This record gives sequence, structure tokens and C-alpha cells, in this order.
Amino acid sequence: MTILILLAMLAIQAQTPPSPASRQLDAPYVPTPPRVVDAMLRMARVTGQDVVYDLGCGDGRIPITAALKYGARGVGIDLDPKRIEDATENAKAAGVTDKVRFNAENVFDTDFRDATVVFLYMSLDVNQRLMPKLKALKPGSRVVSHVFDMGPAWPPDERGGTDGKTYYLWVIR
Repeated sequence: MTILILLAMLAIQAQTPPSPASRQLDAPYVPTPPRVVDAMLRMARVTGQDVVYDLGCGDGRIPITAALKYGARGVGIDLDPKRIEDATENAKAAGVTDKVRFNAENVFDTDFRDATVVFLYMSLDVNQRLMPKLKALKPGSRVVSHVFDMGPAWPPDERGGTDGKTYYLWVIR
């Protein structure tokens, strides 16, 4: 299993540069480092019972890693079709297409009510615009944001840091 995870992460790291379309999106494609992905998954206490959504999934590394390491099911959402293509190929390379899927859609139009864990790497503004949908998740669901919090109106339950990167956790009550 460890070799499979390593091979999958190497495939994910060898991604092509962002497509021109991504420059007009709400959030640019900036990959989360693998050690930060691992730390955020641990902070969210992901298990095989979880449905992990990654809003702005990029190359799919968060849902793929959640499936490989924890057996979770995952859904990645990204507006950029190139990112969805890359994520789908990465899931095939990792052997987790039975556990993860990727959709080219706008995160504001996405129905993610079945999520038990939602990951974000957006701006403060986008996080705040998503806040009503996030707060409507089932009690016990977790939200993890890389770099950006939700502002003073919704302080995080936990804060973490790895390799100089900050991330936040909210538990829905």
C-alpha cells in the first residue's frame, strides 16, 4: 500500500501547468503540498465512512489521498476542465476510480449536502460566500480550509500548520 501511495503522489506531482482558462476563475490553481494534504486529512479525522468533497480540487490530490489512505469516498469539483481531466487521470493511476469522481462545475452550483468533510483552498471572499452552504451540512461534518479562514463571524474550531502553511477546521454543530 505504501508503494501505491508513493507512486500515486509522484504521478500527481508531475502535473502540467495551469490552463489559460484557470486565470479567470475565482481561485487560481495552486497545488497543496502532499505533507499539508496529509496533515489536513488527519486534522479532519477522515475515515472510510466519510464522503470527502474538495471544492476547487485541482489535480484531485485530496480526494485521491483520502481514498488511498483512509478508504473514504471522494468528489472533486473544479470549474477548469483541464483540472478535471488531470484529476481523473490521477485517480486512474492511483487505482481509486471506484472511490472518487470529479465534476467540472461551479462550486456555488454544486450540491454537496452528502459531504461529511469539505476541503477548500479558496480566498476569504469565496469561503464567506460558501459559508451558508457549509453551515447547512449535517451536524458532525467537518470543513477544512487551507490558508484562508472564514473571517471573524465564524472562528475555526482548530488551527494547524505544516511546512509554513496554515489550515483551519470547523465542525458543524
